[in-house]
Amino acid sequence: MMTVPKLLTRCAFLRAIAGTIVAGATAGSLNSSCAAQRETTSSPAAPGDDSDADIDSLLGELEAKVEAGMQEYGIPGVALGLLHQGTDYIRGYGVTNVDSPQQVDGGTLFRIGSTTKTFTGTAVMRLVEQGKLDLDATVQNYLPDFVTSDPSVAPRVTLRQLLNHSPGWLGDYYESTGRGDDALAKYVAEIARLPQLTPLGEVFAYNNAAIDLAGRLIEVVTGSTYEEAVRELVLDPLGLSHTRFFTDEIVGFKVAASHNIADDGEPVVDTSFWEIPRSLHPTGGLISSVRDQLRYASFHLGDGRAPDGTRLLTNESLVAMRSDPGPGGTLVVELDGMGVTWMLRPSAEGVRIVQHGGNWQGQNSGFIMVPERGFALTVLTNSDGGPKLLAQLFADDWALRRFAGVSNLPAEPRTLTQAELAPYEGRYISLAIDKTGAVMETEWEIKADNGRLHVTERVTERESIDVPIPGDPTDVAETEDTPTVETRLAFYRDDYALVYDDSGEPTFSRVNFLRGADGGVACVRSGGRLYRHQGVSGGLPETGGPDSVGDLLGQLIRRLL
Repeated sequence: MMTVPKLLTRCAFLRAIAGTIVAGATAGSLNSSCAAQRETTSSPAAPGDDSDADIDSLLGELEAKVEAGMQEYGIPGVALGLLHQGTDYIRGYGVTNVDSPQQVDGGTLFRIGSTTKTFTGTAVMRLVEQGKLDLDATVQNYLPDFVTSDPSVAPRVTLRQLLNHSPGWLGDYYESTGRGDDALAKYVAEIARLPQLTPLGEVFAYNNAAIDLAGRLIEVVTGSTYEEAVRELVLDPLGLSHTRFFTDEIVGFKVAASHNIADDGEPVVDTSFWEIPRSLHPTGGLISSVRDQLRYASFHLGDGRAPDGTRLLTNESLVAMRSDPGPGGTLVVELDGMGVTWMLRPSAEGVRIVQHGGNWQGQNSGFIMVPERGFALTVLTNSDGGPKLLAQLFADDWALRRFAGVSNLPAEPRTLTQAELAPYEGRYISLAIDKTGAVMETEWEIKADNGRLHVTERVTERESIDVPIPGDPTDVAETEDTPTVETRLAFYRDDYALVYDDSGEPTFSRVNFLRGADGGVACVRSGGRLYRHQGVSGGLPETGGPDSVGDLLGQLIRRLL
């Protein structure tokens, strides 16, 4: 097996979970792909109906796109589920493992990463209907000892704000707190160490720590572990027999191994990629099959009844999960905001798109629904090349236009003058804490270039374990930078830009810049994360959070020690 330097592995981990800008294509020459495994699980069209021919043509296009992406991006295996005009279509492509290949099918297990958040949200809604939780109650109503670094936030933050990603503290906190039943309780206690970056409830910034906190509230009001509660509230009632949290629950199942991409573009099995800390289960811990994912989609598109007719949620609660968005912005695509854990995405036709997805090392998932059109698509992949294929299927509107008749908001790239681009130039920083407790700094260096912006991304590990703490955070020991990623941004409206790779090919991602109180460019939001513009005064509107990476690192490193 190819060995990967420690820092490079951590940076791959950070990019996988953070949803940063997408690099160029990876060439691959997979020879292990097998013919697609196909399932269709409802009645065919009536005699004389030409919809069979239409769907056959559409499925052929979709299969060709998947198979081309597998070849180009080094993806050994893909599982796909489609709900279209009342019929389920399930497809498996390629193999589970390049070293010990088995055909991928509808029952093959993958990690679904952050799509797990919507299961946490669904469990919350069941508890809301039972009167055990209230979306607009404060966290301290259920967890009186909850503390935040900004003392004014803890008494005011609500469960709804956790679920729509607007509590404002540093959200990329991935540290393991052990495998015991107290893992979430320990994790939540550590939130007190995370700096408050934006005002409570005012700014969307993707927040894994907030969803973990919501998982802890599930534990508190049910008196059980998070995993037991979700199994009793959601998984078992829906008959999701191939969806579990722990590896000892999937012994005997067909499992898709995680693959790294070697320097030659070929996928290589990396068993270390499979592990996920128990502290992160509410935000990304589920293992599932595409058949179960499609059944889950059918539930959310339905009237709240389980397959056996048992009512799990009212239709009003299902609609509430995908309504009343919090603050908006971009998370790969443009968002109206987040509902109860669902990304709420606008379309040119005014029809709402409901979406999520998840990335973990070597495991990637996409999940999208258009409730008004009865459409759902879910795709699971087993390689670090997976996000590039998922971008084509879920961020681009190729599949949405063909199967649901909706499209992205228009976005024609503009060419701006040097003077127009100058305010966006500079250095931008975002921080995260990885599963080992190390502080990871992602830097964007942005420069104007021929009417667009050129971005150089670097990820650096900042050692946070040495004492005494330097008085100047810039003195903190740094390891060698990882290879850089080059991308370009083209504005299509004020402060919103399309992302292209360095060769000029679209990545199908969008980013947006945020203005400070003085009107200056304070941040760029990419993958839902905020990168702070260094050396720019003013910060975010009305925020009391740190404006510079030096201030933030100083706070963060001191709190972590």
